[in-house]
Amino acid sequence: MSKHILSALVENKPGVLSRVTGLISRRGFNIESLSVGQTEDESLSRLTAVIEADEVAYEQITKQLHKLVSVHKITDLTDESVVNRELVLIKVAAAPERRNEVIEIATVFRAKIVDVGKNSITIEVTGTENKLRGILNLLRGYGIKELTRTGTIAMPRSMKATDN
Repeated sequence: MSKHILSALVENKPGVLSRVTGLISRRGFNIESLSVGQTEDESLSRLTAVIEADEVAYEQITKQLHKLVSVHKITDLTDESVVNRELVLIKVAAAPERRNEVIEIATVFRAKIVDVGKNSITIEVTGTENKLRGILNLLRGYGIKELTRTGTIAMPRSMKATDN
């Protein structure tokens, strides 16, 4: 089994997300990451899902999704040249005497300090899965108190200077 990045344009209406995720989960596949948001067209949302499945099963999933009236377009971004990002908020244990070390790590990864508490710092970092894995590995040594992630979002790269 391999990871697949599925991008779907769906109607921006109640129940659509439930139908799409239900179709995938009924076939016994886990959605590793899911992100949904309104597009430039208020009537449409872009759903980006990372699904672990073999090629045959993934093809069946996409065929079934095409049958849903609320799904307008499906793009398989798995083997495409894409720009992909994820956002993570990390609350790290940081006593005042170790705070500078945590801030230095955040700076190296071009992350932002978004909150400072008495014994913790909350960091916002955006990037690829590898970048996020790197900062998380370093921060684990200080103690991660809380963590939340958005899930992967992705779009194809522009290939020519004339692409819009």
